[in-house]
Amino acid sequence: MKKAYLIGTCDTKYAEIAYARDLIKRAGVACVIVDVGIFPHDNPVDITAAEVAKHHPKDPDFLSKGLDRGSAVTAMSEALEVFLPAQKDIGGVLGMGGSGNTALVTRGMRALPVGVPKLMVSTVASGNTAPYVGATDIAMMASVADVAGLNPVSRAVLGNAAHAVAGMVANDIPVVKEEMELLGMTMFGVTTPCVTNLRNIFEGVYEPLIFHATGVGGQCFEKLIDSGMLKIVIDATLTEICDLFMGGVMSAGPDRLGAIIRTKIPYVGSVGALDMVNFGAMDTVPEKYKGRNLYVHNANVTLMRTTAAENAEMGKWIADKLNQCEGEVRFLLPGGGVSAIDAPGQPFHDPEADEALFAAIEKGVQQTAKRKVIRLPLHINDPAFAEALADNLRSIIA
Repeated sequence: MKKAYLIGTCDTKYAEIAYARDLIKRAGVACVIVDVGIFPHDNPVDITAAEVAKHHPKDPDFLSKGLDRGSAVTAMSEALEVFLPAQKDIGGVLGMGGSGNTALVTRGMRALPVGVPKLMVSTVASGNTAPYVGATDIAMMASVADVAGLNPVSRAVLGNAAHAVAGMVANDIPVVKEEMELLGMTMFGVTTPCVTNLRNIFEGVYEPLIFHATGVGGQCFEKLIDSGMLKIVIDATLTEICDLFMGGVMSAGPDRLGAIIRTKIPYVGSVGALDMVNFGAMDTVPEKYKGRNLYVHNANVTLMRTTAAENAEMGKWIADKLNQCEGEVRFLLPGGGVSAIDAPGQPFHDPEADEALFAAIEKGVQQTAKRKVIRLPLHINDPAFAEALADNLRSIIA
């Protein structure tokens, strides 16, 4: 039977945790209290902090070493990250607390597969939650007042959270027997025609799952590949790499393409929107870039054209990643341009910069029967380029 896992620091928040537990049980759902506190106490729990600590990958005895609070909390979060995925009866997870507890518990939540209910009641839920949510489906609920004692406000908020988790655990999502296999694709506004053409090509064959290449989008794309939910992909848009290199606001981090390497799934990719770095409004563009080719996409988004030198460096980085892939790889280069604004007459049209990117990839990739780089005299948004991506996907999964 699936259970609700209620995670918190039972040395300081036990009354609140016990209150939520009682409501979950009253709703007819089994509940497990998992203690992640770092100080001794006598409150009854189902899984002690010491049991969680044993799952730490390097120092399972850290609780007995008198670490300072920050170090102990960090160690506990590392242990919880290993502990939670090892439990086979998790139907959902509920956490509650301030910024420290939020960082601790959500680290464990992020290790769980997408689809497992995850709800965090937090004092920081109304701010920037990206560091806590990451590339997962964690729901953040603002605690309004601090999670520090029971009162009319905390009872209402924690009660709603408890009932929400109980409902998610108790009610299965209907399974659609006719579901088609998912086809994961990456897209940006300037590569939308390419992905739209692909959707039309595979209509009725695969269920499209589109990820907007905004940083978090790329992370979610990789997360679902790592989780096994995505086994077929066309990664046409790698613009997040530009932001990683040049300090833009939509980087997916240095692990972009890491899931492809780890899982060895068949991979069809391209260089969509590698002509642009993303910044906010024009006045947020770093001073060192003020003299560059800047394009105002809208009032809140300014794009910067990448140079030949920058493209060459990114090309080397991509080649190194592709060389680590042990599965089938087909990487297509659109010689006619990499985005809607990288075409003749458009503001980012720069054949020299594109050539630097293409040449670095072709030179760096160690091509084999399984790993191929293919250059085509087409623009990325040409229908024929989408057909080529589709044909290569078909060939490697046949």
